[in-house]
Amino acid sequence: MTAPAQAADATSSLTTDILIAGGGIAGLWLNARLRAAGFSTVVVEKNTLGGVQTLGSQGIIHGGIKYALSGSLTGASEAIADMPSRWVASLEGRGELDLQGVRRLSEAHYLWSPGSLISGLAGFFASKSVRGRAEACSKADLPEAFKNSSFKGKAYRLSEVVVDVPQLVARLVELGGDSFVRAEQLLPLREGGVLCGLRADGIEIKAQRVVLSAGLGNADLLSQLGLSTPQQQVRPLHQVLVKAPKLPLLYAHALGMGPKPRTTITSHIAADGDIVWNLGGDLAEADGVARDEASQIAFAKHELADLLPWVDLSSARFATWRVQRAEPAQNGLLRPDNAFLHSDAALMVAWPTKLALSPNLADQVLAALSAQNITPQANGARPDLPRPALGQAPWERLFA
Repeated sequence: MTAPAQAADATSSLTTDILIAGGGIAGLWLNARLRAAGFSTVVVEKNTLGGVQTLGSQGIIHGGIKYALSGSLTGASEAIADMPSRWVASLEGRGELDLQGVRRLSEAHYLWSPGSLISGLAGFFASKSVRGRAEACSKADLPEAFKNSSFKGKAYRLSEVVVDVPQLVARLVELGGDSFVRAEQLLPLREGGVLCGLRADGIEIKAQRVVLSAGLGNADLLSQLGLSTPQQQVRPLHQVLVKAPKLPLLYAHALGMGPKPRTTITSHIAADGDIVWNLGGDLAEADGVARDEASQIAFAKHELADLLPWVDLSSARFATWRVQRAEPAQNGLLRPDNAFLHSDAALMVAWPTKLALSPNLADQVLAALSAQNITPQANGARPDLPRPALGQAPWERLFA
């Protein structure tokens, strides 16, 4: 495998094929793909690897069904349809990356209705266009959390694996070898007025191409480069965490009256062995963003009591965390359908828009490099520079 960069001391420059700014899921996945293709890489991260947005992800490898709750397929639902199979291939060691050892928290995600709401979608789920992506659950096939006499609803099994994101981040970092550098400040590096790399805390890192994949940080990096496009939009979330020793494992969307899940619940295993529910969906958006922590927790308790009244939460601990989802700007702040890449000379600007779409983003970058005749050139060993630490999942920080 190609080493990440040519050696240099702290007062000179080092050279690499591709310089990636940002160590979240976009940069980590892309870095591993590039190295597997023979490119030398350097990933510069200001904070921690995995960051806030990636490590707080619910880990669902979406296949698009949650974007089709209106009863028809959309651009978003189709753009992401093949992602579950690609991820599973990698998790089994036969895909574009070897992610063997990354725990699958669940082999499927579920969609449930506490009443009869889901009945209106039965015909759509049985249609040829959705067949194989959603399957009605018999009572015997229900998740354990629904195997209670009080459960009167219906559920569908979605072909969407759920991954352990902290383990995923750790594996991608392992695949990245010694390509990671921590730097507080990134400034443009130019030769003859043309971008040729970045200056990271005084170290000049030259590269054939620079990829900005820093999520929310892309806006500041573009500003440093004197650029106003592509523009970024931010869609905030206010998610709720529920922690208790004996919570049932649950990975499911609760169907509401609108086109979005009323809430989305995923279960995560904390370092102390407790189970943590991460609550997203409509609960975490819009009105949830406007609520303060106490009000958001009170609302979540009310929702859970209504949706899952048989689950004992009397000893559970609650916390909330906020995250800003950064994406390329869309009219009306709509969610982008696909991963996004903007390429201009030596600079590429990237947002995956969703964890599940990271392979698609890497496809776009590799295709752009090929179209621009960029091939592996740099070789050698990276100098001994500061390395960013692995980040922590929000439940480890908030319940410490």
